[in-house]
This record gives sequence, C-alpha cells and structure tokens, in this order.
Amino acid sequence: MDGVHASSGPGPAGTPPGGGGFEIRVGGKISDTFKSAFDELTVVLRPAETVLLGAGLDQSALYAILDRIQALGLELLEVRRLPGPAGDAG
Repeated sequence: MDGVHASSGPGPAGTPPGGGGFEIRVGGKISDTFKSAFDELTVVLRPAETVLLGAGLDQSALYAILDRIQALGLELLEVRRLPGPAGDAG
C-alpha cells in the first residue's frame, strides 16, 4: 500500500501515514520471516509485543491479516481502530 513502510525501530506506535487505520498488537517480537508476511503494514517491535499498523484497510483486508496472525500461531492481544484525520466521522 502507498505510504506504508516497514520499521523495526522501537519508536512510538502512532497513526500510520495517511490518517486512520488499524493498530494490531501481537504478543512477543515477531521474526524477520514473520514480518515479511505483513509487508503491507508498518511493523514496530516492542520488548514484549509487536505492533502492526495499517492505513486505509477495509474490513476484508483486516480479516485477512487476522487470518494470517492465526495461521502463524501468533498471540493476538488487541485490535484497535485508529482515529482518522480531523473531521472524519468514518
């Protein structure tokens, strides 16, 4: 997706470029092999979890990502919708 990039730095998990989207947290740090399964997302590694950020995802894309998380045996901790740009009621 345009405007979304992979990052392994420990920076804060903010709103992805382009406004609203989803923040998905999984337990533990995922390996580089698993990171490649989420190329369309920004990947932020934290000490006890991995944060996956996606901008412009529709529900079918979100469910596909959740299916991948389950298929890889990752522990899903949280899924959260991020606020869109100011004035976006969506």
